[in-house]
Amino acid sequence: MITLQQDAEGFVRMNRHYPASVRITVAFHDGTTGEYSGKALNNAYDAALAEFRAKNGLDAKGYTRNASGRKNPGNKVEFVPVHPGMGE
Repeated sequence: MITLQQDAEGFVRMNRHYPASVRITVAFHDGTTGEYSGKALNNAYDAALAEFRAKNGLDAKGYTRNASGRKNPGNKVEFVPVHPGMGE
């Protein structure tokens, strides 16, 4: 089982997808805990990544199609917003 800790701003550190079938415990900032499937957290990661790309004018693969090349060399997010009662 994997345990993630929510920070004071409401995010967990997650820089990759987890297997969909794994159960992940999230310890929230207010002291409560929740157990989620890898699929639920992967969906939250994908949503955060899509928002990041939209805010930075990148396409679906993380590139800007201008002559200047990529804007973000890592092209990934490391912090994903979570909250108690997230849907599966």
